[in-house]
Amino acid sequence: MLEFERIMGVLQPWEFSLSWSAACLLAAGLYLRGLQRHRRQAAGTWRALAYLLGVGAIYAVTQTHFDYLSQYMFFIHRAQHLVLHHAAPFLIALAAPLPVLAAGMPNRLRHLPGRAAAARLLRPIYRLLQHPAVAPLLFVGLIYFWLIPEVHFDAMLSRQRYQVMNWSMLLDGLLFWWLVLDPRTPRQGGLGYGMRILALLLVIPPQILLGAYLTFSENVLFDVYAVCGRAWPIAPLTDQQLGGLITWIPASMMSVAGVLIVIRAILSGKGDARPGQPEQPEGVPQP
Repeated sequence: MLEFERIMGVLQPWEFSLSWSAACLLAAGLYLRGLQRHRRQAAGTWRALAYLLGVGAIYAVTQTHFDYLSQYMFFIHRAQHLVLHHAAPFLIALAAPLPVLAAGMPNRLRHLPGRAAAARLLRPIYRLLQHPAVAPLLFVGLIYFWLIPEVHFDAMLSRQRYQVMNWSMLLDGLLFWWLVLDPRTPRQGGLGYGMRILALLLVIPPQILLGAYLTFSENVLFDVYAVCGRAWPIAPLTDQQLGGLITWIPASMMSVAGVLIVIRAILSGKGDARPGQPEQPEGVPQP
């Protein structure tokens, strides 16, 4: 009984956030509703699992006691951002969920007044963020920005800035991974496969350099964890080194995995399909 209560306590939010909870519940609810309403649009069991695992991972690192640990341990914080910026968006983009989400959306929401005007307003911003020269720079730049010691100190001590930091990492991750794992072929409007591979390769060296710097630095760079106290009694440099390894190795391997998926899409012959001809790709999922 005590063990069960302990587990339930860990699974409860450390600091409840309506925005994170509502976003995760809405994302999961719309998807499940879409699967139920239009089963033929479901792309397969593995895609549904990938999507729900991605959404569940976002919830787990923001609305459980994992969030508490991420505020009091640097390497847990880096693991949290690995999920928000890499792993969860990767899984969601790989699932190609847009048709299922659209099927789950209530009809009245599809015909909201001003929807077309809002789309026209946001389209130029979206295109700018998805430009192949901007997306990799923004993807890596945000990691570096939030790890500037002074910026990181202020973000970890301010609830509002902490939420802005986490939301910016998630949204940028979704934008980047959707760009490189876009189920559309270049002929259908997706980014060319060569540019996708280049974007994935470009973000690897800066992450390796940053991770190596954190790992091998002989100075404690983030004293905010000393000010607030660490959740576990480990040496500050050890905490920082573990965070550096997470920034270095798993994050870089995610890009390698993305490159392999794009190469598989190329080898499967997706690029040979003619416009308007149905395709059944195996690498990058089709919406």
